[in-house]
Order: sequence, then structure tokens, then C-alpha cells
Amino acid sequence: MNWQQLISNKRLGQEIRHSERHDDRSEFKRDYDRLIFSAPFRRLQNKTQVFPLPGSIFVHNRLTHSLEVSSVGRSLGDDVAHLLKKRHPELTDTLFEEIGTIVSAACLAHDMGNPPFGHSGEKAMQAYFKEGPGMYLRNHVSARFWDDITHFEGNANAFRLLTHRFKGRRDGGFVMTYSMLASIVKYPHSASAAGEKGKFGFFTTEEPDFCRIAAELGIPRKAPDSSHPNRIAYARHPLVYLVEAADDICYEIMDIEDAHKLKLLSFEETEQLLLGFFDEETQAHIKQRVEDEGVTDENEKVVYMRACAIGKLENECVRTFVEHEDEILAGTFEGSLIKHIAPLQREAYKQCTAISLSRIYNSKIVLDVELSGYKIMETLMQDLVEAAVHPEKFHSQQLIRRFSSQYDIQSDDLETRIMAVLDYITGMTDIYALDIYQKINGISLPVL
Repeated sequence: MNWQQLISNKRLGQEIRHSERHDDRSEFKRDYDRLIFSAPFRRLQNKTQVFPLPGSIFVHNRLTHSLEVSSVGRSLGDDVAHLLKKRHPELTDTLFEEIGTIVSAACLAHDMGNPPFGHSGEKAMQAYFKEGPGMYLRNHVSARFWDDITHFEGNANAFRLLTHRFKGRRDGGFVMTYSMLASIVKYPHSASAAGEKGKFGFFTTEEPDFCRIAAELGIPRKAPDSSHPNRIAYARHPLVYLVEAADDICYEIMDIEDAHKLKLLSFEETEQLLLGFFDEETQAHIKQRVEDEGVTDENEKVVYMRACAIGKLENECVRTFVEHEDEILAGTFEGSLIKHIAPLQREAYKQCTAISLSRIYNSKIVLDVELSGYKIMETLMQDLVEAAVHPEKFHSQQLIRRFSSQYDIQSDDLETRIMAVLDYITGMTDIYALDIYQKINGISLPVL
């Protein structure tokens, strides 16, 4: 792969016709602005990140998380561009200089396809088909569609949200640039090539769009598995590594801060985790800086240490990306940037991950929202998918009338109707999903 081809401001769905320009924004800044002002992005404010929403103590939701990831992503892209232009002077005054904006926009979009209640909601959607009432549908849909829905992925759904021609939308959708779209595809292969982990980057319906993007940007297709010669798999677009790094940095470090606010971790434990990214001399300097500035509030001390930790990880990921540029462009780089940072920071990150698993993600407050969310999503899946499968029933018609006109729930094709249900459910906020759940079950009535 080469940078000149990888960075393109061509827009998917607008390759021939160009809209009139009224300002001097670059195409990549237009991507960013379209996302910021979009309804799907705005709905992230009522989608769970890790902890329940909202409480007396404000913690991160999907919206604040995405904004923070976008900020770190911009720094990663800008710093990488600065260093690589020294190595490749020919990239100066080209679109390559805007990779910070591209990464920042991709970071805004990276969670837009996630269903309500985070990973618990995702698992409920998969389980409905894998081991729940929807198992019988396997004999009524294609093998590839079955792979898609039984491994339902928020990552693939984000790509669908940005590229699918939903009914009634101007220009058929977001019409984003090729480079930005490629930068959100963390797993550039179809569900049938996902393997045991089940992570994939695009549904069968959007596969032609990704293939077109890959061809335009010069992203190579990986050699097919001899046992599955028709499976589609590509190398990653290099900027995916920066989007992934920004996400890795923010969710791990910010979850530690939230856990301290909720008193799941003591100040001493939090301090040890955040200062673990530095040698003893730097740790002493950070502590002295806090003391010199007269900071006595423990939450404010954590905020400062958190900023230092994020800054250090950002620098390490930039260094790692630049050092491994050749492998990344060759499509041979394995793993995430975090897995290749310096040993001290890598071990500190692993320590944070271990504590998160044992003390945060398995805490009662998190498990309670996951249990409730799973039940809500399970019920929505059962009732709404059945309505799509049997639209002739009276109750099905009542449910179908709740769908917005952009969802093709009236299609003659069963797979299209099922996909319309998944689109509708994943577009819900946690609060809206709870509201629909209560109405379906007769728990609440609308207030006039």
C-alpha cells in the first residue's frame, strides 16, 4: 500500500456528482461535521459505555467516550503525519497531512453501530439466533446471512450505518469519504471469514461497498483460505491502527477514572495503576507537580495522573506506528499498536486490563445493568423478529407500524425484513429500548 493512494477524498455514493461548496472546509472536515450533527451520533449520549446511565455521579457514556477517542485520535494522526513527512518529504502539501482529521472523524463513528446496553445487547442479539427462539430461521435464510446475524457485530453495523442506502435519506446516506470509511473497519473481512472470535467488518449486504473502497485505495486482498476460497478478507487500512489505539487508550484509562469516582477502586489503587506507566523518577516528578500546584482533591489528582498516562500512551503508539510503518503498509503487521509499545507501558496497560476485568466489568453495578439490558434486548428481538417473519398477524402489524419509514420492514424478502429489525433495534438508545420493552409487555402505558 502507498500513502498517496490510501488517502482519498472521493465520497462513496457521490463518485460522479459533486455537491456545491459554500466554504473552504476539506472533505475530511466535512466528514467530521456530518457525524457530529447526525442523529445516530447524538443518540450515543443515551447508550451505555460501561456503567449504568445516569447516576448521581456522572460517568462516561458512548457519546463522551467517542468524543474523547476522537480527541486522542486527532493527536495520534497529527503526530504520525508530522514524523512521516520528515521521512517522506513528497507527502508534504498532499492529503496525507489531513490524516489527523480522518482518524478523528473515524473515531467519532467507531461506536455508532453498537446496540443499546453495549456488549450485553450485542450478545442478546446473537443469542436469539444462535441458541434462542430464532434458531429455526437457519433453514429459511442463506448461509452467509446466517453467519451475519449469528455473529452480529457493532463494528460491521457501524459500516452499514454509514454506507447503506436507507429509504428516504438524502443522497442515500452519509456519503462519507473512502479513506474515512476504510479507517473504521477494524476487521476487514466478512462474517464467514471471522473464525471462532466472530469479529468481522461488514455484512454481506455491504460487502460490495467495502470491496469498491479497497480497490480504490489499493488495500490488498488476503490470499483465500484453501478450504474457503470464496471468503472475502483484506489487509487493514493503516489508519485503522490509530483509531484502534485511540479507543484502547481511552476505554482502559477512562474506565479506571470512572471506577475511582464510583469507589470501586481506592485512590491508592488508582494512583498505582496510573503512575505505573512511568519510571520511578517520572512518578516522583508527577507527584511533586500535583503538590506544587496545591491540588488536594483526590478526584482532581486522578484527573491529572490520567492525563499524564494518556499522553504517555499516545506518544508510545505514535512511536510504534512510525517504527513499523513498512510492515503496516505491507499488511503484515500483527496485533494492535498497544501490544507493541515499550515493555514498561505494555505491562502497566496489562495491569489496568486485569484490574478492569476483576474489579470493574464483573462488579455488581455493571452486572446488574448487563442482566437487565440482556432481558430487554432478548424480548425486543423475539417480538420484533417474529413480527417480521409473520407480518400477516394482527399483533405483528401493530409492531411494524412503530418502524420508521427508512427501515424496509415491508419488503417481500425475509432477509431484508430481518435486517430492518436489527437496524431498528440497534438505532435505539437504552432509554428508548426500555420504553418499548415496557409497552410491549404492558408494563407501562403512554401518558397523554
